[in-house]
Amino acid sequence: MLFDQYTLGTIDIKNRIVMPPMTRSRAARGEIATDLMAHYYAQRSTAGLIISEGSQISRQGQGYAWTPGLFTEEQIAGWKKVTAAVHANGGKIFAQLWHVGRISHHSLQPNGEAPVAPSAISAEGVKVFLAKNGKEALSGEGEMVQHSHPRALTIDEIKQIISDYTQAARNAIEAGFDGVELHGANGYLIEQFMDSETNKRTDIYGGSLENRLRFLKEVVTAVAAAVGKERVGVRQAPLTTLMGAIDAHPEETYIAAAKILNEIGIAYIHIAEADWENAPVMAESFKEAYRNTFSGTLIYSGKYTKERAEEALHKGWADLIGFGRPFIANPDLPMRIQNDWPLNEPDRSTFFGGTAKGYTDYPFYKNDNV
Repeated sequence: MLFDQYTLGTIDIKNRIVMPPMTRSRAARGEIATDLMAHYYAQRSTAGLIISEGSQISRQGQGYAWTPGLFTEEQIAGWKKVTAAVHANGGKIFAQLWHVGRISHHSLQPNGEAPVAPSAISAEGVKVFLAKNGKEALSGEGEMVQHSHPRALTIDEIKQIISDYTQAARNAIEAGFDGVELHGANGYLIEQFMDSETNKRTDIYGGSLENRLRFLKEVVTAVAAAVGKERVGVRQAPLTTLMGAIDAHPEETYIAAAKILNEIGIAYIHIAEADWENAPVMAESFKEAYRNTFSGTLIYSGKYTKERAEEALHKGWADLIGFGRPFIANPDLPMRIQNDWPLNEPDRSTFFGGTAKGYTDYPFYKNDNV
């Protein structure tokens, strides 16, 4: 099943393999996608679907050095090179829209201000990646520092962020993307509103579960209206504790969110399973609850092998499977999986920032019989 064609929303994809979003920090000054990035994504266009690295929806939404944006004309032009390269190779690509919320540093924020969040709560020990002394991405010279203490958003500011998401979605379509994925996972802004331990508001955006899910609902509704619900996905991470985001009752919270997303009618939910050592396991009953609640496409990512992927597809609780880090070192990953060819190992020292080394120089598999 992994190599069957599939219809996602209104687009046909050539297999059920997804390249999920992975931050690589290669954008040029001005957070603009480059020719090198276009080459990187084009190399990997044998995936049924590529979801781009997270792209901030505004200056305020940025949390790391050298990550691309989707809020200026120059950024739209940069991404046009990427989408054209992917489409020229027969691929499909969605843009992941990103607002990091509190996981930022004042040096990245407009006028050096504090990062924003639902509540003024820091995630102690959580660090962000900054450039050293204003260095460019090609230098690869960066450092990890504790994120800055955030301030709580006002309701007017929340409305502005919803508008920023909507405009970024329109910009993504103008840039040639086939759709957009809203980053609602891994401890960033949407999840900060959803999770009980990061949202201590007492207004309409906090307190009850309905209120904590209000921001998600309003963002997704606005984006779906702007670009079409069939072009919209949402990424969630129910059991991860990344960036200090914790929910007291994750299954209740995330199945309630899935019900909202189903009512809006978006194309997919992309579920990031916890993938570190000794991580909490997402029970099949939880996955079946997603399937029973959401009638659209379900994508799962998180340490999947060919065998685990086929099992997920055959059991019916997944429609598409994301393979993350293997795509970093294996531009031809679908062919390698299909033929059981060995995989290249990624060089972790080149994950963030730098040149083509560890980015576009990984070899394709050479088979004299093909």
